[in-house]
Amino acid sequence: MAEPDNMAATPQQVHLEGEKLPFDAKKFAILLLGLAVFLAVYFMPPWPDAFDPAGKVFTLTPQGKAAIGLFLMAGIWWVFEVIPIGVTAIAIGVFQAMFFIRPAKDAFHDFMDPSVMFIFGSVVIGLAFTSSGLTKRLAYKMLAVVGERTDMILLGSLVVTAALAHLMAHTAVAATMFPILLAIYSLYGEGDKPTNFGKSLFIGMAYAAGAGSIVTFLGAARGPAAAGMYEEFTGHHISFFQLTEYMFLIGWAMVFIIWFYLKTFLKPEKATIPGLSEKVKRLSAALGPMNIREKIVIVIVIGVVLVMSFKSFFPLLKAIDRSAVILSSTLLFFILGVLKVKDLEDIPWNIILLFSGAMSIGFCLWQTGAAEWMAINWLGLIQDAHWWVFVMGIAAFILIMTNFIMNVAAIAIALPVALVIAKYLGVAPEVIVYTALVVAGMPFLLLIGAAPNAIAYDSRQFTSGDFFRHGVPLSIILLAVLGVALVTIWPMMGMPILVNP
Repeated sequence: MAEPDNMAATPQQVHLEGEKLPFDAKKFAILLLGLAVFLAVYFMPPWPDAFDPAGKVFTLTPQGKAAIGLFLMAGIWWVFEVIPIGVTAIAIGVFQAMFFIRPAKDAFHDFMDPSVMFIFGSVVIGLAFTSSGLTKRLAYKMLAVVGERTDMILLGSLVVTAALAHLMAHTAVAATMFPILLAIYSLYGEGDKPTNFGKSLFIGMAYAAGAGSIVTFLGAARGPAAAGMYEEFTGHHISFFQLTEYMFLIGWAMVFIIWFYLKTFLKPEKATIPGLSEKVKRLSAALGPMNIREKIVIVIVIGVVLVMSFKSFFPLLKAIDRSAVILSSTLLFFILGVLKVKDLEDIPWNIILLFSGAMSIGFCLWQTGAAEWMAINWLGLIQDAHWWVFVMGIAAFILIMTNFIMNVAAIAIALPVALVIAKYLGVAPEVIVYTALVVAGMPFLLLIGAAPNAIAYDSRQFTSGDFFRHGVPLSIILLAVLGVALVTIWPMMGMPILVNP
């Protein structure tokens, strides 16, 4: 017998037919706003040339102008999180290819830049800590020291993060601390629900990693890059301990300022976690002695940190890329059985894609000449100003740029121009270099400003809007601290401020 034409629909089919796609009118409007900004800049007539103090002309190409438009669109989409941040990153590559800003081969090549692979390797280290059980052991040890008060737990987390960033790349520090903080937060008693304590814990980790990383050359690649430019420009060398001498007070002042700000404006719902000390003792005892997997992770991570540390002192190791060093730990984790294939499913690919897109837009601004054009125009506005205003203007420019592009690129763009103008104003080059390193290390506004920001976001305790909102006052405080250091701390420590033009 023939089947009837109109068979009864199953409950699942009825549900699917009646289901509506989620639609957020506000986010869609902001998405269109970002797109409108890009198209408006893209179709604008050519923008005026920029001129440096020597009279050299910098013409903004159509591709450079389009890159600025894309830069603005991505910023709007990232701040308001209109689509997943990793998808915005993909859009950066797509728009470059579709609007002929750069060839697709170049745009998407940056998605696998060694810096992105370094972030991947750092995240895998965090996975190894969690998988082996080392995360809980370290979390319980820390809680045993700081006690039950939530403000002291927050302070302890920031201090440990900043201190580790003196010895290893701040990306690796964030990836290491992230699972430890997750273990700590699980004892707060609110499950995965976002709380003020959760926000302060993870936003604070990101900020403290940046503050701690400015103190030594080991914290990030920006330090050696800036020191190399300084040496090329002046012929003088910045030693390992000289950097620490000038940056230590500022870095640690910011750590404690961050702590005070977060405990005040993101005041934890609970002043203490009653019974935490006893619970930690029980949980710590239940872990038993350290197992072989934990020991393997410790040995591998210490080995990676030592190799990356020795790169600054031994010429033979300088040629080895840091991404290869940290990825060697990934290989060893799998070879020695610490991690399995299923662990790859726990990689936060949204975060990896975010930084892929950040690298792509950074190189896009650089290669099209847009970044240099912006730097010349900005610094040209303040080239006749008082020396303090000039230096603070440089700081503000690098601070803004480093929230959008990799901090090494921000320094590479602004530093050479700033050093040239500084000669005309009689400003010592040391001031310019250290100022640049202070602000480049602490991008508090956007998730793409630094890998620790994005790693912290994976906690789902805060939105990109939360991060931006708290980053604005802390960025202003950072500039204020730097401004005071320029006229008090650094001169008292013997740093030359002004020289004869």
